[in-house]
Amino acid sequence: MEASAIILAAGEGTRMKSRHPKVSHKLLGRPLVRWVVEAAHDAGIGRIVTVLGHAREVVESIVADTNIVIQQEQRGTADAVMACASEFQGVTGSLLVLSGDSPLITPETLSALVAAREQDDAGVVVLTMQPADPTGYGRIVRDAAGQVERIVEQKDCTPEEALIGECNSGFYCFDAQLLFQALSKVGTNNAQGEFYLTDVIEIARNEGRSVLGFCAADSNECLGINTRVQLAQASQVMQRRINERHMLAGVTMTDPSTVWIGPDVKLAQDVEILPMTTLLGAVEVGPDTVLGPNTRLTDTTVGAGCVIDETVAVETVIDDGCTCGPRAYLRPGTHLCEGAKAGTHVEIKKSTIGPGSKVPHLSYIGDTTMAGGVNIGAGSITCNYDGERKWPTVIGENAFVGSDTMMVAPVTIGSHALVGAGSVITEDVPDCALALGRARQVVKEQYRAPKQEQ
Repeated sequence: MEASAIILAAGEGTRMKSRHPKVSHKLLGRPLVRWVVEAAHDAGIGRIVTVLGHAREVVESIVADTNIVIQQEQRGTADAVMACASEFQGVTGSLLVLSGDSPLITPETLSALVAAREQDDAGVVVLTMQPADPTGYGRIVRDAAGQVERIVEQKDCTPEEALIGECNSGFYCFDAQLLFQALSKVGTNNAQGEFYLTDVIEIARNEGRSVLGFCAADSNECLGINTRVQLAQASQVMQRRINERHMLAGVTMTDPSTVWIGPDVKLAQDVEILPMTTLLGAVEVGPDTVLGPNTRLTDTTVGAGCVIDETVAVETVIDDGCTCGPRAYLRPGTHLCEGAKAGTHVEIKKSTIGPGSKVPHLSYIGDTTMAGGVNIGAGSITCNYDGERKWPTVIGENAFVGSDTMMVAPVTIGSHALVGAGSVITEDVPDCALALGRARQVVKEQYRAPKQEQ
């Protein structure tokens, strides 16, 4: 039987102290609510509805692959779920209700919740947890048979109930028909004056349906994000989880605690990652490549056998056998072809560096198409911007550009051409030509007397 899911993402999240909606804050480059959506997809959930409210125009694009329902007024979790009633009219079977601010939940746990409900035909299965500090969480009160009798929110707890260590995670699996029938009976007789989804527990029991508690093996999965402190804590948990997965698959990390890898990164076997390296977005790295130290790659592809040292690369393609850095900056649209080099203090933007070509140090290359075997001397610049428009530079194969050369675009330097150091090139250079564009040296002898020692 195919399960469905509702993701609650309507809250403002005032404790985040932010102008942005809570669920849009990012963990390892992915918005909080997106982690929950992906977990539901990976668990095989067929129909996903996301409930939005505060700043919904921001969150809507993040969850565009789900059905969206608007909670016009934030009046509690039961009210948020009730807003989805029309979306689930006639739907039977298991219906998960998930918290959009709990990014550490795993597909395996969601699948286990569904399996537990369907095995016993339970009315509700509550995902519970045993956090080190239960403060702030609703407490799970069980009956003599071990079923969940009720869930008591922190503000409604008696002193005895506050001592209970088993807590509500905010994740549930309901019998869909039972859920929507019970919601019409939920009231606001609580400290907050809100419609609590947890009240469905007592209603289900009164109708003779079983209410089970399924305790998460790792309470971290249920960590909700309400503050920046909790966001940092969740980031560290996910960092360890992702890094361990890559290391078990054949990736070496000198110090995993200083390596941050996003969820969409793909690493081949025998990649080595040195400290202070961050990989975010659609990063893919080939075998036997060394990344770091002090390297940040975003939406970048790196081939096999590369050395990427102290490099920032964004939306860049780096082919096999390339070397970058230290202190290289590769901006969007850069392509280093096989065996190319972008060296120390080099910035490259929207340019192709041909096979085996080298930009070794202290240079800027922008809007350039460079063939193979080119050498760019230190301190050279393609002057691609005239204040209004960007212009291209083309450099032919095996050209040699001397140090401190300004190439004023649009300009073409031919194959096998030689440009003398210190030149300002404003006109095209033919193949195999020598180009010099510098002022004539003037020497005036005996112009200055030696400095006398005191």
